[in-house]
Amino acid sequence: MATSDLRINEVIGTNTSGAEKASLIGFPSDKGVRINGGRTGAAKAPEQIFNRLMQLTLHPQHNELHTVLLRHVSHPHMLHCTGNVAADQQNLGMTVAESLKNGSVPVIMGGGHETAFGHYLGYSETNKPVHILNIDAHTDVRPLKEGRPHSGSPFMQAIEDQSGCCRSYTVMGLQPSSVARDHLSYVNENGKAVLADDLKMKTVQDYFSDLRSNSDSDPVMLTMDMDAVDQSQAPGVSAPNASGIDSGFWLEIAFYCGRQGNVASFDLCEVNPAFDRDDQTIRLAALTVWYFLLGLALR
Repeated sequence: MATSDLRINEVIGTNTSGAEKASLIGFPSDKGVRINGGRTGAAKAPEQIFNRLMQLTLHPQHNELHTVLLRHVSHPHMLHCTGNVAADQQNLGMTVAESLKNGSVPVIMGGGHETAFGHYLGYSETNKPVHILNIDAHTDVRPLKEGRPHSGSPFMQAIEDQSGCCRSYTVMGLQPSSVARDHLSYVNENGKAVLADDLKMKTVQDYFSDLRSNSDSDPVMLTMDMDAVDQSQAPGVSAPNASGIDSGFWLEIAFYCGRQGNVASFDLCEVNPAFDRDDQTIRLAALTVWYFLLGLALR
C-alpha cells in the first residue's frame, strides 16, 4: 500500500547546495489600497497564502520535476512594511533586484497592487528593460494622490519611471464598467489593453508569440490581480468583480506564463482575507502560485 503523502512544506528549500531557482517574497502592504479608497485587509494575505501553499501536494504526474524545482525554492522572505508606501516599494525593489541578479525567479505574494511598482523597481534597480503583463480588472494607471503612490497607480509609475526600463505595459481582463476612456487610451499608447470579454487563452499565447517573432529578448514581469476573477469564485478581494473571469481560466494563465522562459518574475495581489468565505480565495491564491511554480518546473 502506498504510504507517501508528501507535502510542499516537506520539500521546499531542502537543497542548499545548488543555485536557487525561485525566491518567495511576502509583501504585506495594503496602505496603497487605503489611499486609493479600497477595502483594506490585503496585508494579511501573504502569510495565509504561503501557509496554504505549504499544505498542497506535488503534482503526481510531474512529481520529479516539481520536486527538483521546489527543493531549490527559498522559504518566503516576509518583508516588513512600514506604511510608507514609497519606502516599502523601494525595499521590495531591492529584494527583487537581488533575486534577479542571482538568476532566481522572484515570486511575490502581496499585498495591494502597490506591490507591482515595488516589483518593477527590481528591474529599474538592475537597469533591466522589461515588458509588464498584468491580468487585472482595472488599468491601475491613475495619478498619485497628493504625491503618494497607491494601489491604483503602479503602472503609471512604471511607464513614467525615469529609468525607461518599462518597454511596454499590457493589461488583460479589464472590466469595461471599471475603466475610464482616458486610462484605456493611455494604456494603448504604451502597450495594449484587452477587455475581459475579448480575453481568451490564445490572447495570452499571441502575446508571447509576438515577442518571439520580434526577436524581443527582454524579460516579462507578470502581475496578477485576484479581482480579475469572478467574485463568486474569489470573494476575498479588495475590489469584488461581479462579472470576472473563471478561476479555471485564471489558473491556466498562471501555469502557461510559468512555462514561458522569458517570464522572469511574478506577483499575485489584492487577495483580502477579511472578506473571504471559507478560505475560498486564499485557496485559489495558493493554487495560483502552485500552478506558476509547476509551469516553472516544466520549462
